[in-house]
Order: sequence, then structure tokens, then C-alpha cells
Amino acid sequence: MASDEGQSRRSAQAISNAITKLQRDHYGRGPESVRTVVGYDHIICFLENSFMPVERTLIDAGETAAVRETRLAFQRAMETRFVTTIEEISGRKVRAFLSTVSLNPDISVEVFVLERDSTEAAPEGLA
Repeated sequence: MASDEGQSRRSAQAISNAITKLQRDHYGRGPESVRTVVGYDHIICFLENSFMPVERTLIDAGETAAVRETRLAFQRAMETRFVTTIEEISGRKVRAFLSTVSLNPDISVEVFVLERDSTEAAPEGLA
């Protein structure tokens, strides 16, 4: 089990680094922090403080709908890259990708629902 936990931590760190790099490369700025949780059939990334100065200015001016729509459009445009990255690092196929953004606080969440690994038994209560 300790080996599984170590592998899970390494995967989480690799995913956090990869998501940060994708955002930095394609959006011009990466988040200040990314925390990734690897579960039995899901991976969740919490990205904090990723708004660019122009977005913060718009938010301060009450133009929140424009910022939210732009961020969600970016997530839709990046879906294939995000999914491919998760599949490569985890070795599992992504069934679904979900993304949302909170303006205050500045937190985005990327959720990857994985196909069940047929060689593993589901943890108790997750059949």
C-alpha cells in the first residue's frame, strides 16, 4: 500500500506540474498553486490565483461574466490537451472532463473522471 501511496503522490505532482505548464504555455501565466488529488476513478486539480492582471481589472470593474466566459472558453479549447496529459501520466483513459471557475476566490477546478481499471477491485463502497 505504501508503494501505491508513493506512486499516487508522484502522479499528483507530475499532473500539477503539467497542468501548470499547459496554462503558462497557452494562457501566458500559470496559477500560483496547483493541488492535485488522485482518487480511485477521478483526478481533481485545484488551481489558485491564476487570473491575469487584465482579468483582475475586469473583475474589479464588475465585468465578471466576460471573465467567467473567457476562462470557460479557454478550458473548452484546452480539453484535448488536458485529457491527453492526464491519460499519459495516469495511464488511464479519461471518461469525462469537467471544469469550473470561481472568481472570488480565484480558484479553478479541473475534474477528470477515469474509466475503471478492470484489473483492480473497487474500494469498499465503490462497486
